[in-house]
Amino acid sequence: MNTGSTSSPSDVRRPTASVKRLTDNGSAYKSAVHALACRALGVRHLRTRPRRPQTNGKAERFIRTMLAGWAYGAIYRNSAERTKALDGWLRTYNHRRPHQAIGRQTPITRMNNLLGSYS
Repeated sequence: MNTGSTSSPSDVRRPTASVKRLTDNGSAYKSAVHALACRALGVRHLRTRPRRPQTNGKAERFIRTMLAGWAYGAIYRNSAERTKALDGWLRTYNHRRPHQAIGRQTPITRMNNLLGSYS
């Protein structure tokens, strides 16, 4: 795998499991660039139905949690400091914070060898 800054989608290891990405119908997700990236990575792109917020509920809830817990959950001196804090917040959210909807487990426990990196 190429680790340089000139890596392309073909340099990325493809997951062994079926990967799906659910997005809304925003212009960024309708673009040819997004479609090509999904195809190159073997990702099946699914879109929510227009004017049906129920189908996008998980994403909307995550955004709300992210805004409250990370973006506005602390006082930052500037945007760069906020951006720097994102990795730590995501690690806590995915690896340490139990989620009620999945039986008080962490989201990482739900991942089952997605990249095929262990046997």
